[in-house]
Amino acid sequence: MSATAGLKFSKDHEWIKMDGDIALVGISEFAQGELGDIVFIEVETTGETLSKDEVFGSVEAVKTVSDLFMPVDGEVLEFNESLNNNPELVNSDPYGAGWIIKVKVSKPDQLNDLMDSEAYQSFLG
Repeated sequence: MSATAGLKFSKDHEWIKMDGDIALVGISEFAQGELGDIVFIEVETTGETLSKDEVFGSVEAVKTVSDLFMPVDGEVLEFNESLNNNPELVNSDPYGAGWIIKVKVSKPDQLNDLMDSEAYQSFLG
């Protein structure tokens, strides 16, 4: 399991990568591995402002369906449309092409509540 430096992780296994006040959000390599082969991702919150820990979508895998949680407060700007035809990108490239949403972060200080890759590795045990 590799976690990319520069990312922050939530206890719910979402990752966030900041670029100014805009961030990409996805699920960790650990999470996609636990879910198995991902077959569908649903995000109906584009354009909505959500609070930290609110559900922004769901991921359907062969094994189960799981909610996706906001790691910080922000407005969902965009869904990664590539996932409509290729949801398996979350399995094959969870920290790159498999990003799920783009968010305008409204409370950047909430990033301090998230884990860096080293703390996340420890969290996983």
